[in-house]
Amino acid sequence: MTLAIMGAMEEEVEPLLERFENVKVTEIADNKYYETTYNGNNIVIAYSKIGKVNAALTATLMIEKFGAEKLIFTGVAGALNPKLKVGDMVVATKLIQHDVDITAFGHPWGFIPESGDFVECDAALVSKAKESAKAIGVDLLDGIIATGDQFIADSKKKDFIVDTYKADATEMEGASVAYVCKCMNVPFVVLRSISDAADMDAGFDFEEFLKSSAKTSADFCLKMLDNL
Repeated sequence: MTLAIMGAMEEEVEPLLERFENVKVTEIADNKYYETTYNGNNIVIAYSKIGKVNAALTATLMIEKFGAEKLIFTGVAGALNPKLKVGDMVVATKLIQHDVDITAFGHPWGFIPESGDFVECDAALVSKAKESAKAIGVDLLDGIIATGDQFIADSKKKDFIVDTYKADATEMEGASVAYVCKCMNVPFVVLRSISDAADMDAGFDFEEFLKSSAKTSADFCLKMLDNL
């Protein structure tokens, strides 16, 4: 089986790449893809760079060019649910693009004609994530992740996303990857470690906790690979 693991930033995949030897690097479409093996499976790892377009491009290439049959997205997110603290883990049950707005035509926020709104993660992979969390004693919240091409550092915007989508965390790539996987019939799961509180202190918090939260997410991702 070929498994894809992707993040948005170099800091989010570095902790993973450090665990592997004999890595082959392929450059395509202005990005690098790292191929290796683990427990008898082929692994392809990449960081997409920030944003929905970059993430969708990377996910598509991992599936089409490298033959990914399952995809795990790992990285960091801002907390919307007050139960989530920096370093906590969240697995998406479903994702939505919070910055889609065609309400002028009578559609609800986040809805795209012929595409819909929420995209659900693969139930079996979500279950594996929960098993992995239990095995290593990590508290894992399952919930809704809202994606947009915006770094949320404003309390009013945060409240809007919570009120509109009932979201638990927010980031900038997950829902676009989810949509690609849905369209291409590839099971996927999105795992995020909380790096900030998506409020006025988010910019400061993010820089301080990015590396530690990314390492938490990467460690968890490796445990999932052991269970697949």
